[in-house]
Amino acid sequence: MATSLLLLLDDIASVLDDVATMTKVAAKKTAGVLGDDLALNAKQVAGVDPAREVAVVWTVAKGSSINKVILVPAALAISWLVPWAIPPLLVLGGAFLCYEGAEKILHAILHRGHHGHQAAAVSRHTPRAAGLEDRKIAGAIRTDFILSAEIIVIALDVVMDAPVAIQVGVLAAVAVLMTIGVYGLVAAIVKLDDLGAWLATSLMRPMAVFGRSLVAVAPWLMRGLSIAGTAAMFLVGGGIIVHRLPWMYHAVEVVLGRFTGGGHGVGGAAELVASTSADAVCGLVVGLAIVAVLAAGRRMLRGGTADTA
Repeated sequence: MATSLLLLLDDIASVLDDVATMTKVAAKKTAGVLGDDLALNAKQVAGVDPAREVAVVWTVAKGSSINKVILVPAALAISWLVPWAIPPLLVLGGAFLCYEGAEKILHAILHRGHHGHQAAAVSRHTPRAAGLEDRKIAGAIRTDFILSAEIIVIALDVVMDAPVAIQVGVLAAVAVLMTIGVYGLVAAIVKLDDLGAWLATSLMRPMAVFGRSLVAVAPWLMRGLSIAGTAAMFLVGGGIIVHRLPWMYHAVEVVLGRFTGGGHGVGGAAELVASTSADAVCGLVVGLAIVAVLAAGRRMLRGGTADTA
């Protein structure tokens, strides 16, 4: 009896050790997407009432947790039952990210003159402010779902040949760690200006100077994260599409080969920049194409409705 218990404990320890090792490998492979996830979520929270920022982050974090509860079993089930469905689902997710990014850029360009008026209106009318908050939360949770799916599939690829217990353990660990890490950092970023304001009241001059610097830098940081978040949509979405569609990947390789002289004598950093830029450009093109197709479809439907009327 004691021997059996020791063997069981040894097996459990061995599984946990394998889970820890593979979780580290999976975390390294998903680090890039996690960075994009952080930028995107910090961007989504930007612009809400400062008093509501932590509450909004907490609500999005809860929605993200629900996403993981859905995605981890779904990813395992799909990988066991219909593994061929994973690439098409990822491509659809990538296309959706590109579409959202393109919409944000077009909205910013076409409504640039209305931002100040809208901000004043929102500050005067609480219902509109609540509606803006709800839309931001919904958008953040929706975007989180796509990025979480990509992260979980990457992690699943690391443990595809491992026993079921290790697969479940690694995916659960990655899901928990990325939720706590991303939303903990998002909460810290959005409250950076409050920390700066508190430090600025310190009687110690160095602390007060540092606090005022944080207050000055915080808006620029949020603006930078907003730009990075939109760029991340094209980087992640375009990267998914390019690397999951062989014909597009081959076309990108041919174009990059012409610009880099066939790849000879090009450093690793230059190749990385070129490849990343190509992913972003493809993502932008796909996003704009989807926006154009949907806009044309809406015009046709409105025309058909008018003719019928």
